[in-house]
Amino acid sequence: MRRSSLGFSLFLLWIGAVFPLQAAHTAATLLLAADHARPGTTVMAGVRLTMEPGWHTYWRNPGTTGMQTEMDWHLPKGVTAGPIRWPVPEKQAEGQEIVYDYSGTITLLVPLTIAADAPTGTVELSAKLSWLECNTSCVPGKQDVRAQLTIGATEATAAGTGPEWAAAEARQPAAGTNVTARATWEKAKAEDSRTFLLEGTFAGDPKTVDFFPFEAKGHTVEPKTEVLAAEAGRFRLRVTVTKFSGEWPASVAGLLVQKAGAEAGAVEVRLPITDGTAASAPPGAPGRSPTPAGAGGPAAAGPNSLAAMLLYAFLGGLILNLMPCVLPVIALKILGFVNHAHAQPGAVRRLGLIYGAGVVVSFLALAGMVIGVKAAGHQAGWGMQFGSPMFIVLLTALVTLVALNLFGVFEVHLSGRLMGAAGDLGARDGAAGAFFNGVLATVLATPCTAPFLGIALGFAFGQSAAIILLIFLAAGVGLAAPYVVLSWNPAWLKLLPKPGLWMVRFKVLLGFPMLMTAFWLLELTPVHYGTRVVWLGIFLVLLALAAWMYGEFVQRGESHQGMARLMALMVLVGGGGLALEKGLHWREPLTDNAGARAGKSAPGGIAWTPWSAEAVAQARAAGHPVLVDFTADWCFTCQVNLHSSIDVPSVREKLRTLGVVALVGDYTKFPDNITTELQRFGRAGVPLVLVYPADAAQPATVLPDGLLTPGVVLQALTQAGGNPPAQAKAAP
Repeated sequence: MRRSSLGFSLFLLWIGAVFPLQAAHTAATLLLAADHARPGTTVMAGVRLTMEPGWHTYWRNPGTTGMQTEMDWHLPKGVTAGPIRWPVPEKQAEGQEIVYDYSGTITLLVPLTIAADAPTGTVELSAKLSWLECNTSCVPGKQDVRAQLTIGATEATAAGTGPEWAAAEARQPAAGTNVTARATWEKAKAEDSRTFLLEGTFAGDPKTVDFFPFEAKGHTVEPKTEVLAAEAGRFRLRVTVTKFSGEWPASVAGLLVQKAGAEAGAVEVRLPITDGTAASAPPGAPGRSPTPAGAGGPAAAGPNSLAAMLLYAFLGGLILNLMPCVLPVIALKILGFVNHAHAQPGAVRRLGLIYGAGVVVSFLALAGMVIGVKAAGHQAGWGMQFGSPMFIVLLTALVTLVALNLFGVFEVHLSGRLMGAAGDLGARDGAAGAFFNGVLATVLATPCTAPFLGIALGFAFGQSAAIILLIFLAAGVGLAAPYVVLSWNPAWLKLLPKPGLWMVRFKVLLGFPMLMTAFWLLELTPVHYGTRVVWLGIFLVLLALAAWMYGEFVQRGESHQGMARLMALMVLVGGGGLALEKGLHWREPLTDNAGARAGKSAPGGIAWTPWSAEAVAQARAAGHPVLVDFTADWCFTCQVNLHSSIDVPSVREKLRTLGVVALVGDYTKFPDNITTELQRFGRAGVPLVLVYPADAAQPATVLPDGLLTPGVVLQALTQAGGNPPAQAKAAP
């Protein structure tokens, strides 16, 4: 709805509240499909609106003026109302305005769910209705509606099987099995308006196909559509989007409507709006072949696509074992295999399975977090926990403790066995240690993405909760698989050297890569805390002091252990707590949304400017190719790609020669506009590197997932072409 129309409609409702008006032109009735219902079932309710001739009410998206009908339900305990199922409306022109409305008699269907533990007996269901009814003028209307329902063990009694229910169902959008459709952006017209093409197939005459968009926030999809010439049997529409705030929408939802005389058949569709690049889009990403309408874009690619994504997730998890983020834990596992090599095969297998369980449970926990974030209406992305500064602080402390343990500063007792360099060389880590290693491997893997994994996760984040769980489960199984397989083949472990004194030195050696991981995590915090980050360093020193006091005077001491334990606790809680709360103010991070590289450039390096969709469009309009690096400070793979393959002399020279504009999309703090852009390219997280040709009609080249090489970047830039700086217009 336009903002001016919304204000007008709100004004009418205010008038109706101050000067009550009788809704003389529309009558409302609450119908139930059954008089009786069992607990644990669903009953369909219908709100029937009967309008006088010449009067009309409005659909969920009223169009350029008007207001949708609203329901405020008052239901007994154990009964909940679902979303309104809106009938297919009519599209009408009212002067210069286009609206979606209802006339005559229509029924808005609402499913009512009866909880399994709902109290039995006869209950009253009621709702307060409000609407806008119009003829030559508009007035607000309102009415309370009521009905009674008996909840019990008796069979349901039909109460609404008459013609009105058949008519209500007939006006609902149908399943989209006979429709394929896709949406692709055209060139931007202006700062606040641009068009996309909607095309596909629909049973019947394609010349009679129209699109009725749903309501949206921050933008509106204009109701006026332009019918374009298309191949035989296909429809092709041009649709305009007007933006009020934020970024351009990544998807569009509404009804594809097939007019046939006085009748209309419709299918609900939810489609990603792509850049039209079928060739450059990865499997499962937007921009490939037309997607079955009503299925939600890539989410509905079908069983074969789901099977492919599960395979991608497994392979991606497997490759994660080779990524730098997980290397410290891999070293620990190698040491564990040496320690277990000459143990009983049954014990080795058990610990291998427990390690795998730690990985899988952690991945399922990440999936649960993604599902919860999406259910709360927020954007979700891979590694999103690294957008929380408190998480980074806690993880830095944990990894520091692991490093100190490997150095032998103190020992960790798990399941009655010692895990540490000073422990008995013949002791095994135990179940808790194996499970902890699986959790730690997963946590340290999240700043990295591997080939195949980004595509699979990008597919998963747009799916139902069940699909998200499946994809994450497959990735977890892939990460855990090598160690589980090795633990179930003890003969392979016999090739490893026997435990001995060398393991003490090797375990201390492994503390250094773990300490490097702690330093890397520490480097992520200045963007959140600025100069206050020095207090985090002080906290880590106090943490190390408390660990040393505990190991030296409690675990290895012979006297005054109680006093030593108290002193260590005072250092940790008193000094450490003071450093975190009063010095770092760790629960009060900086509020700006920029990462370390946003708008900044290293001396002699690439002149990066912040990414936006508008910056891409302006640079291409000026005749410049565009390089976009979607990155994050916490993304280890991103930093490796930057310093090894992007910001290197050969690429810098190519950028200068071709007049390429370099944009950085900083995902450090998970801004929603970049999450949306990543999803548009079928990705759930960074890294994502794009090269746009100067010709705005040509698609972007998506560089491969994972680690890059300068040759890959140079090839993409060469293919993009462009004008030398002297010939090109000035870049933005």
